[in-house]
Parts: sequence; C-alpha cells; structure tokens
Amino acid sequence: MLYRKMPENGDELSILGFGCMRLPLKEDGTIDEQRARSLVRYAIDQGINYVDTAWPYHMGESEPFLGRTLADGYREKVKLATKLPSWLVESREDMDKFLNAQLERLKTDHIDYYLIHGLAGKLWDKLEALDATDFLNKAKADGRIVNAGFSFHGPVEDFKRIVDAYPWTFCQIQYNFMDEKHQAGTEGLKYAASKGLGIIVMEPLLGGNLAGQVPDEVKEIWAESPVKRTPPEWALRWVWNHPEVTVALSGMNEESQVEENLKIAGEAYPNSLTEDELQLISRVEKKYHELMKVGCTGCEYCMPCPSGVYIPECFRIYNDLHMFGNVEGARFKYAVNMSGVFTNSDPGGFASQCTECGQCMEKCPQGLKIPELLKAVAEELEGPDLEQRIAMAKKLFKRD
Repeated sequence: MLYRKMPENGDELSILGFGCMRLPLKEDGTIDEQRARSLVRYAIDQGINYVDTAWPYHMGESEPFLGRTLADGYREKVKLATKLPSWLVESREDMDKFLNAQLERLKTDHIDYYLIHGLAGKLWDKLEALDATDFLNKAKADGRIVNAGFSFHGPVEDFKRIVDAYPWTFCQIQYNFMDEKHQAGTEGLKYAASKGLGIIVMEPLLGGNLAGQVPDEVKEIWAESPVKRTPPEWALRWVWNHPEVTVALSGMNEESQVEENLKIAGEAYPNSLTEDELQLISRVEKKYHELMKVGCTGCEYCMPCPSGVYIPECFRIYNDLHMFGNVEGARFKYAVNMSGVFTNSDPGGFASQCTECGQCMEKCPQGLKIPELLKAVAEELEGPDLEQRIAMAKKLFKRD
C-alpha cells in the first residue's frame, strides 16, 4: 500500500480509501453485515487506513454498521470520515444534533475527517448564514471533529469560493478522466491544492461505469497498449497520477474488487504514467464522448434557462444512460438531481419544463438543438413513474 501525506497535518493516509456507500447487500436490500464486515476489516488489515461513510448511505445504516465493524481495535487503525447531512440542516442547533448522533452511531468520541456534505453555492450560502463556521470551530475546539472539510457537487466557480470561505483541511470532489471539466474538475483540483488542501477523490471509476461493461470501441483502444491493464486499473492510475490527490475512495462490495484495488494501490505512484499512456487515456475519453448522444461540453452558456431546466445535467445523465446502459440507475439519478431532493432546493430542472423559447440555442457554442434534445431526454428519463422515483429519493434522504 502506498501512502500520501495530508498537507496541513502530515497524516500518512493510504491512497486507497474504503467508501461505505456501496456495501454488499442481502436479497432484501439490507447490508450483508457479515460479508461487509469481512471486506472492511480485511482491507484495513492490508493497509487501508481511511474509511468514509455518511448519514444517508444505505438508508441510514452505513454509519451504525461501521460503528460495529470498527470494534475490536479497528477504530484505532483508521482515520474515520463522515459527513453532515447539509440538506437536512435548518438551524445552527441541527448541526450539533446531527454530529452528536453520528458519534453515537459510529461508537466513537471523535470524527477524524468531518465533511459538510454535497455543497454547491446556494447550499453553502444557507449553511454559512446558519453559522456553520461557528459550528466547525467549536466542534474542533471540543474535540468532536479533528479535521474539517467539505464534499462538493457544483460548478467550479462555487468550488473556489467555498475553498476560500473557511480554513479547511481537505475537500472531496468527483474526479476521473471523464470529469476533468465537470464540477470542480482539474481546475478545482489544482486550485484547492494551491491553497494547501488535501484532496479526497470520490467516483474515480464514475460510479463503477469505467470498471464495468466497456464499449467495444474503447476496448480496442485499451488493447493497443503494450502494458496490459484492466479498465479500473487505467482509471485509478490516472487519478493517482495526479500528485495533488491524497486519497481515492472506492466503494468495494466484492472480494475481487478489494484484491484488485489493493494491488493497484501498491504500485500507482504520482507522475508514473508515460506520455504515451496519457495519450491513450485521452483517446479513450474522447471515444466515450463520441459515443454520447449529445455533444454537450457542460460549459453552461445556455444557463440560466428561463423555464428552470437544468440543461447540462439533463444531457449529462442522458449521455450516461446511452454510454453505460444502466437504465434504472440513470432514471433514479435523474429524479434525484432534478427534483432538488438532495440539495434541499425547490423542485425543478426537468427536461419536460422546456417551453421551446429557443434562448438556449442562441447561446450554445456547440449549436445544439436543445429543445429537440430535451424532448428525447424527457421521453427516456421521465415517464409515468417519475413521481414514484422522487418519493423514493425523499425517503432515502429523509425529506418530508
């Protein structure tokens, strides 16, 4: 296992972290605790020392599971990370209420790495107005939190503003070779690093999409390399090739995944990919984008939409559907992201809200026929069960 230092405090963290959002399940959908405990403890025994969870994972059962799993001396072997469920916070008192409940659920007296969960600009503005700064300062002072950070889902401009808003120790961003220009992206990665923040990467395999079924056109490109690697190895090595990255999280739910990722994490040094290998990965990235249904770059020149459609995100999820074929996953992601359930914002953003005013087409540098494309998005990602999927998301994130 290779380790990298958290810049501010010098903690030696395993470059592979165990993410507890996708634990193995039983047939009834609950955590297969015996198998999951075995996986987590085995990973720790092999050198992983950063374990990540959050309030809503596995319908709220991930934290209690981890509290039980880290008994018998395992808590002392790891740096434990969890997150304030920011979308549920309505007052300054709520912040302490959730943190104290998490300490009980995790059976610990402190959280080593505590994150404000799922930030974007408006949500951070709300929490800042509720005095999140005071909460973090006092929780650090009394020892309940050791290091403060945030996870992020939003545009890079918001990311930079949040980086500068508080003396964070670290941040957590979605980052992989398909997301260099999405959300914080490479620009945000380098900005945070320049400010001395450690960087935890989530979704290095794009939710498993870069590790599972691979389009034939992509397989042909990988096959050109004289060094043979699996798709997940290429993707993880690309992330770890960046010296700014401290830890990459992986939601491992099979023994084979743990073994493969541990092997890669013992060999993936920063700046170790050759120029030819980086060019190969760039070609794969371009091929994936060629396979997309919509040539949207996510520049957001089309925004804001006067009808409230979140145009780039509609196209992003639509493209994921057609690149990776996960129909149910894409439809559920669409319901969550467009309904405002996760971000605690007003419902909106759906493709069907389009009134065909045409303003977006006037601003789109790609010349996309956006209203026509949005009709296709609505046809494939909405449907009569949309309200049912929204209700499921509300239940998952405990929203009334």
